[in-house]
Amino acid sequence: MKTVVVIGGGITGLSALYYLHKQIKADNKNVRCILIEASDSLGGKIDTVHEGPFIMEAGADSIVTRKTNVAPLLEELGLQDEVVYNATGKSFIYADGELKPIPDDTVFGIPLSVESLAKSNLVSAEGKVEALKDFYTVNETFTKNDSIGAFLESFLGKELVEKQISPVLSGVYSGQLNELTIASTLPYLLDYKNEYGSIIQGLSANKKKFQSSGGKKFMSFKNGVSCLVDTMEERLTDAEIRKGVKAEKIEKAQDGGYRITLANSDVIEADYIVLSTLHTGAQALLQSKELDEDFSGLKNSSLISVYLGFDIPDHLLPKDGTGFITADNDHLICNACTWTSRKWDHTSANRQLLVRLFYKSSGASYETLQKMSENELLEVGLKDIEKSLGITGKPVTFNVTKWHETMPNYHIKHPEIVKSLETKMDALFPHVLLAGCSYYGVGIPDCIANGEAAALKIAEWL
Repeated sequence: MKTVVVIGGGITGLSALYYLHKQIKADNKNVRCILIEASDSLGGKIDTVHEGPFIMEAGADSIVTRKTNVAPLLEELGLQDEVVYNATGKSFIYADGELKPIPDDTVFGIPLSVESLAKSNLVSAEGKVEALKDFYTVNETFTKNDSIGAFLESFLGKELVEKQISPVLSGVYSGQLNELTIASTLPYLLDYKNEYGSIIQGLSANKKKFQSSGGKKFMSFKNGVSCLVDTMEERLTDAEIRKGVKAEKIEKAQDGGYRITLANSDVIEADYIVLSTLHTGAQALLQSKELDEDFSGLKNSSLISVYLGFDIPDHLLPKDGTGFITADNDHLICNACTWTSRKWDHTSANRQLLVRLFYKSSGASYETLQKMSENELLEVGLKDIEKSLGITGKPVTFNVTKWHETMPNYHIKHPEIVKSLETKMDALFPHVLLAGCSYYGVGIPDCIANGEAAALKIAEWL
């Protein structure tokens, strides 16, 4: 009997096990499936916290609806009736000491029309005129391996990128735009520029693609995103799931398979392995000098999440708003703030105010923040809320989560390093697959798709 071991019980590893389990049953094969997770629960960066009337997502808070691979999975799991969607509303950028609305007709802050550009309160008249060069400047040099920041500045101008686009896009992709490739962020923008002669015209012509779900751009679940993880785990009745034990080393066995040593000294013999840990974890497990340079070339960033729940109604927030992103300024320390109770009705049973603040390692204060206690971070959050929203009340609950060095950062050389790792893994560690957000996408749908792809590969080998 063959043995398949998945190391890492985040959504990628859990998806790999789920789809492999499903395929094995369909093929009526006798295969031993084991999942090893160092923590006491599955889900990785999916972690729902219930506190009184509030539901707080310590990690990922939603699923992007335009990624269509999740819907069939939800149907299989019987979760369709548990799905909830985000409330629509304006997003703001906090700049010059005040909240300024991001124009409605934009994608990641990029205007979909000249009218949208003209209405922006974030960009000066000179900056708007500079952005019009997008309509008459031809792309002669940029490819998808080039910097998204340099590409956007070249055609839309520095001011529009710095004041309106960069705060949004850098927030989504956890990095400086000049260090991120077009391929790893918005590859279709280059296609639009080449096909339509203009980024703005290309987005405008494909407007329906970005607005196909109306305001329902994100989905969650009535009891939080962990509902997805819990339901998948419940379905894996024939698999062995070992939680609370860390895999420490992978060695080649004489029969062509592998020996996995666990922290409790147990040893598991495996024929196939899916390594769905962060790249730092994979590097430590494989202990391969030939892979170290590539692994060390991959980068992680960090994030601190601070939830504040108040015993005040959320209608005190600006009308129709769902949150803001902070532009580079000296007024606030936080990089962004989601008005969670406004954006997600299910998170506050009594319509009390719940907000979530984000502090990223790209911020100047992160090193200081990382050393702070939860109570100290609470005070930082309260000061940011007072400055940005004018709210001075004390919270009835709060939640602080530090995601230190766990957020993949897809820099310029990322695709090249991943390709190199794939080639070397095939040669050095046959039947061992790297999977997860360190390599193939950070969103929940991307991780699920990557897990499914790993399962299908294992099934082919079987």
